[in-house]
Amino acid sequence: MPRVKICGICSAEDALSAIAAGADALGLVFYAPSPRYVTIEQAREISRVVGPFVTLVGLFVDAEAEAVEQVLDQVPLHVLQFHGSESPEYCEQFNRPYMKAIRMRPELDVQAALAEHPNASGILLDAYRKGVPGGTGERFDWRRIPTNTARPIILAGGLNPQNVGAALAATKVWAVDVSGGVESAPGKKDAAALEAFIDTVKGAKPELAL
Repeated sequence: MPRVKICGICSAEDALSAIAAGADALGLVFYAPSPRYVTIEQAREISRVVGPFVTLVGLFVDAEAEAVEQVLDQVPLHVLQFHGSESPEYCEQFNRPYMKAIRMRPELDVQAALAEHPNASGILLDAYRKGVPGGTGERFDWRRIPTNTARPIILAGGLNPQNVGAALAATKVWAVDVSGGVESAPGKKDAAALEAFIDTVKGAKPELAL
């Protein structure tokens, strides 16, 4: 069954709504330009309600290593997610499982990009918009997702309750990641949309075709 990560959680209330709907992972954005940015204090408050069986993911974009370490010292993150141009050496220095986000530029060699991070616990494929590291609400051509890899692939970019079923049928990815597609406003999750999205994912039939 595909896993679901709800990204851009900004409050304990939204964390509880996502967990109640069946989310497997929650994403906290430590990138100040994002409308879903959280401070360490906000992140600590959210972490207190997560419980033992939901993965807490911290998202960073070309952050100074010291800034990442500061977060790790105070917030019990399980997984790191790097959304910039971070090298494998950078990502691996924190001795924590990590996901590397790859923005699907038209000219990108996807297999080569996957090979650059052999020790990543997962690869997140996201839509590309110049100058915007993520959260664009746009999708890319799902036919570009590799099907001959054993690496866990997480699909992001423009997903919502209306199209996530088709996305899973078309791609057979290991997990999906959504933020804006389940919001009533940037940084504010919609409980009904969360439930509809996760219900669709958990009920997806792999054999279905578009």
